[in-house]
Amino acid sequence: MAAFPHPGRHRVAVLARHGLLPIEVGIVHQLFGQAARVRGGEPLYTVVTCALVPGEVRTSADFAIAVAHGPDALAEADTVIVPSAQVDYEPQTGRLDGPLAEAFARIRPATRIASICTGAFVLAAAGLLDGRRATTHWRSCEHLQEIHPAVKVDPDVLYTEDDAGDDTDGGSVLTSAGVASGIDLCLHMIRRDHGSAVANEVARSTVVAPHREGGQAQFIQRPVPEPRLSSTGAARAWALEHLDRPLTLRELAARESMSVRTFSRRFREEAGMTPMQWLAQQRIERARQLLEETDLPVDRVAADAGFGTGASLRQHLQATLGVSPSAYRGTFRGPAAPGRPG
Repeated sequence: MAAFPHPGRHRVAVLARHGLLPIEVGIVHQLFGQAARVRGGEPLYTVVTCALVPGEVRTSADFAIAVAHGPDALAEADTVIVPSAQVDYEPQTGRLDGPLAEAFARIRPATRIASICTGAFVLAAAGLLDGRRATTHWRSCEHLQEIHPAVKVDPDVLYTEDDAGDDTDGGSVLTSAGVASGIDLCLHMIRRDHGSAVANEVARSTVVAPHREGGQAQFIQRPVPEPRLSSTGAARAWALEHLDRPLTLRELAARESMSVRTFSRRFREEAGMTPMQWLAQQRIERARQLLEETDLPVDRVAADAGFGTGASLRQHLQATLGVSPSAYRGTFRGPAAPGRPG
């Protein structure tokens, strides 16, 4: 019997291994399971959990989960997601064992494959990360690089995506840094599939940030500001409401009644980047949203996002994403709204 009851939907298979972190399986079901074109509408994905052998799978907690599907589900999937497991922290041979290798052999060549946290070790052992940029939890990045030198391990990002080249029929391979970045990765895939409107609604329903760039640094040994210190959050909130204006560092600092020097230091402590880097990132995000969700001309998108001119937007989008505004709109635009051209 087929593992996926709705053949018309995108099929997501989560591969559960003994010692899995329950939350990592749960977030895949929660996020993909909520995705619909309109609130309360028909789901866009079918998600199933599978194991090497159907039955009870141990978790890292004091309970097990019952998994009804075996590795055959991998052969039907459009996307396969491999969460982490406690075995990933044991000595690694760099090779897949027999049952796991047989399971991966069932995956179709064009299937999108992603990992959460140390699930990247499985993808690397399967040879899927050779020559590709990948990440995992920062504590395990050095070990991943050591046993898989052909992988381009990047310890400073939340997630990575590497599309197959034109000369192969392989699918995309994605990796993420940890539990929270697994949420970012799932939202990124939903956004890629169906646009920001769908992904934003899923994020809103789950009460998480709708988008964090994959290139944002992992939060490693970053001190939490002392409670007695003023935050820069009010300035960031105000800036998001005035992105179309030519904002200055002095103006942002004044919103918090701080000197420019103090504001810059506190901002970096809290956001992990300079105020101007953050502002440029937010303007790119605003432009992406407008390109995906509206019919506004490129010059108007540029003005509303704070880039001033279409030429400036093109330059920034090309530098950040490697595409023009029109190419981005053509690739990522969500489904047409009523009364809006498709």
